[in-house]
Amino acid sequence: MTDSITVSEELFAPAGPGQELCYQTFGDPSGEPLLLVMGLSGPMTWWPVEFCEGLVRAGFFVIRYDNRDVGRSFRASGRVHRGDLVKAFLGRPVDAPYTLADMAGDGMAVLDHLGIDRADVCGMSMGGMIVQTMALEHPGRVRSVTSVMSTTGSRRVGWQHPSLLPRLLRSPGRGREAYAEATATFWSYIGSPGYPTDREEVRQRALETYDRGISASGVLRQMMAILTQPNRTSRLAAVEAPMTVIHGRADKMVHVSGGRATAKAAGADLLLIEGMGHDLPRELWPEITDAIRKTADRAK
Repeated sequence: MTDSITVSEELFAPAGPGQELCYQTFGDPSGEPLLLVMGLSGPMTWWPVEFCEGLVRAGFFVIRYDNRDVGRSFRASGRVHRGDLVKAFLGRPVDAPYTLADMAGDGMAVLDHLGIDRADVCGMSMGGMIVQTMALEHPGRVRSVTSVMSTTGSRRVGWQHPSLLPRLLRSPGRGREAYAEATATFWSYIGSPGYPTDREEVRQRALETYDRGISASGVLRQMMAILTQPNRTSRLAAVEAPMTVIHGRADKMVHVSGGRATAKAAGADLLLIEGMGHDLPRELWPEITDAIRKTADRAK
């Protein structure tokens, strides 16, 4: 960690009656606000500290936060059964405890708490869906959008590899070590074949995730929000904020067609990366940081 970069403690922002979102900031508040939104089941710590520090050096005041139902943020109500997810996957009507629009509102609550009117936003996977939704539902709050390894909500694009659905529905087992092993195994399927991550590094991140707080029922609620999201394709053309779409050509979790469709619908810049799967390899941090910086510069 670089001593000259200020890193806050983990703090809390109100998001509703009895609801709080855990967040952390990097850098000087006089920098350009950049809100980072993580994907399914991922706490804010999945945005690596060194990656956040690189964004600070690029001129941003970086804010990362735990989505509802993960990490130290509040747990929502409502129970989702795995059978309900199968129904939703098949397009049958189901009740969802909350929507991606609700999760986009959580991000706005963090900005409100910090007194920030407008921010650049960057989201990964489900987080990409959320920042797209922010741009649609809260256009006056969003300066620029970087959507990473995500999709439009259309069922015709961005599909998962057929082998992944049963793995997503499988219980990770009980206990800290079982969770770490299950996470490392799953990551071996969805990670970047061109930039392989050490299994022990993934295990350590999983142990940290477990220690900050996990919720199996919360992950199912997030999955339901994803499966019941609307198709944003036609609406994305109305997004006025500059947008860049980043996607790995080797992504098994969200097929690269999702990134292509997002960029086409929004008239966004498209960066496709060879050998990249559904993670953020250290080797690609400079390229991704540069893309976020250039997108924000277009807002000027």
